[in-house]
Amino acid sequence: MSEPRFTTLTPETMTADQKRVADAIQSGPRGAGLRGPFNALLRSPELCDLVQRLGAFVRFGTSIPQRLNEVAIIVAGRKWTAQYEFYAHRRLALEAGLSPADAIAANQRPASMAKDEEAVYDFVSELLATGSVSDPTFQRVNDTFGERGVVDLVGTVGYYSLVSMTLNVAQMPLPAGVMPPLK
Repeated sequence: MSEPRFTTLTPETMTADQKRVADAIQSGPRGAGLRGPFNALLRSPELCDLVQRLGAFVRFGTSIPQRLNEVAIIVAGRKWTAQYEFYAHRRLALEAGLSPADAIAANQRPASMAKDEEAVYDFVSELLATGSVSDPTFQRVNDTFGERGVVDLVGTVGYYSLVSMTLNVAQMPLPAGVMPPLK
């Protein structure tokens, strides 16, 4: 991967608005540090603030169980070939009990998934491939998670598509010694 396109912001190089948003990110559920897309997004503090609040919801407040939310996240990361996103969330997916992460990395439909994983995988894959979902795909997710779950899942896919594209544009590097997880 090429060099990062954005220099790393520090408290000394940030504007007052950037510092305010950086403080909000670091005092929230993500904890310390400005990992992932936030160094790039801070170039637009207002957008970054809105994005980080949406991200806190779709990651920590969604009605979709974490294991299944991680399915949506890594499928979105795979769609955009976002190496950093997939690297960061593959571990979280495995910790949450998701087993088909390696198949998703290989851009293959996992052979054995639980019914709820299949519903989420199919919904997210179809949404990212076509921009919508069929009636049967919608109905499976609606029957499993309800209308709020459908909307929360769309929000997760939209948010992590934005994050993935931001990481790709910023050319966010993987940590030293980490091989790209996506081919």
